[in-house]
Amino acid sequence: MNLVLDHLVVAAADLDSGTRHVADLLGIAPAGGGAHPRMGTHNRVLGLADGAYLEVIAIDPDAPAPDRPRWFGLDQPAMRARLAEGPFLAHWAARVEAPDDLSALSARHPARIAPAIAMTRGDLRWRLTVPDDGNLPAWREHGEAAGDGLLPTLIQWDVDAYPGVSLTRQPLTLLSLTGTHPRAALLRQGLAWLGAGHLISVEQDDGPPRLRAAIETRQGVRILA
Repeated sequence: MNLVLDHLVVAAADLDSGTRHVADLLGIAPAGGGAHPRMGTHNRVLGLADGAYLEVIAIDPDAPAPDRPRWFGLDQPAMRARLAEGPFLAHWAARVEAPDDLSALSARHPARIAPAIAMTRGDLRWRLTVPDDGNLPAWREHGEAAGDGLLPTLIQWDVDAYPGVSLTRQPLTLLSLTGTHPRAALLRQGLAWLGAGHLISVEQDDGPPRLRAAIETRQGVRILA
């Protein structure tokens, strides 16, 4: 697949705490964004210098509960417990570029790529892969699984003015995206199959999985984790 890093996902218990977390670290606050009616979530966004962007996402307390599990594992007890400790870099999304078609790829490889569902936010329209149980994507082989936010969600925009194009590019340069995982070799296998191995570096560590983004700011390099 022809993949490009589309955006970073900072999960938070609420948008205000997530926005403060990013603003304190990077010196610029996410803004704008809106609601995702199908998922019962909402977000704020921040453009990066290279055309990628950052999203702060949280459950929308004013939205009705969706008729399916929310994305990014936001309904899972483990995620709720982690969010109680504060906002964190939970995940990332890789953009599928034409001529590849995400829906066709998902249909062709249902054991490897989660269903591509249609989403909207205001005038934006896109498709992205969301497992039926709402969990973060994982790579499975021989009874083992690895994901935990390090394997990307795949996204394909169905509008020309998607956030990577329309957002103001702030003086924030993504230098690297790295992760550690107790099953790093399995995760690297999945990343290679997807064609995403060049977008993230994953190393072996027996501790909890971690995702980190090194971002150049006006105040120097900051690590978003």
